[in-house]
Amino acid sequence: MIKVGIVGGTGYTGIELLRLLVVHPDVEILAVTSRSGAGTVVADTYPNLRGFLSLSFTEPTVENLSRCDIVFFATPNGIAMDMAPQLIECGVKVIDLAADFRLQDPAVSEQWYGKPHACVDLLEEAVYGLPEVNRERIQAARMVANPGCYPTAVQLAFLPLLEKGLIDPAVLIADAKSGVSGAGRQASVGSLLCEASESFKAYGLSGHRHLPEITQELNHQAKAPVNLTFIPHLTPMIRGIHATCYGQLTTDGLVATDAELQALFEQRYENEPFVDVMPAGSMPETRSVKGSNICRIAVHRPQGGNTVVILSVIDNLVKGAAGQAVHNMNLMCGLDEKAGLGQVPMMP
Repeated sequence: MIKVGIVGGTGYTGIELLRLLVVHPDVEILAVTSRSGAGTVVADTYPNLRGFLSLSFTEPTVENLSRCDIVFFATPNGIAMDMAPQLIECGVKVIDLAADFRLQDPAVSEQWYGKPHACVDLLEEAVYGLPEVNRERIQAARMVANPGCYPTAVQLAFLPLLEKGLIDPAVLIADAKSGVSGAGRQASVGSLLCEASESFKAYGLSGHRHLPEITQELNHQAKAPVNLTFIPHLTPMIRGIHATCYGQLTTDGLVATDAELQALFEQRYENEPFVDVMPAGSMPETRSVKGSNICRIAVHRPQGGNTVVILSVIDNLVKGAAGQAVHNMNLMCGLDEKAGLGQVPMMP
């Protein structure tokens, strides 16, 4: 059994990790930490775990966590970088669900997150945890940076076309919408029911924190600098991300038929257990992935023109966070990569 610890068990990604891990066939949860909740029974805070988990929250100390084989950080940005090096020295593998290890350049990380990086050596070692791209590196990693929710949906949309050079990397647009749970569990006016319900708005137009992460990874996929316009929106739902991604076809892309574009996506993801390329003409819905680790994708070419449109939907708390982290754990620990992730999406 893989002995697991979770740092930051009271947030939405932390509780989602617990929901997945308590039924994982190869996992024993040893510690769930929370400074504010230390001593409280976890199931008293999250009653959905009654009968599944009897642990109480503990303090997030290296002593409490060093008994684990792997530790997840489901914490705000800036926490994992302070503790991860000590855990790595103890032989513990680490998966960070925040942004401490996603950006490879420490200067860029400080620019966007406002804090100098505390362990640049480990930053250089960290593997970006998108299994559809870095599966082999994840398998050998001690430290994995779990991707953000928007970056997951957008990258999986653009990836097949950029790899084959069929769209212009200088003209990329991602118009993405997220449910309110993406803002986290902390109290804020914008997340109140009366503020977010029956409304729809864009935000982060001057620069969302996920922009440098998406750009960094698309640069790798395109093998060239990309120019991405990324506009996130807040929608009045709890879970889900819908990314509508636009690319301008290159000369090679223009000669491809709609059927060939469809086949490209089907072939690229045919061996990926958590990416579902839908039939031509499909319109994926966020509700079709709710509660699951699945990304559903559909590719379109409106009016047969030079613009290709890719629709990508995920559950931001699962494929966009906790589910992808469990997928990474499975790879790092030599388990069946689908273990613990067979949930059927919830409808309605």
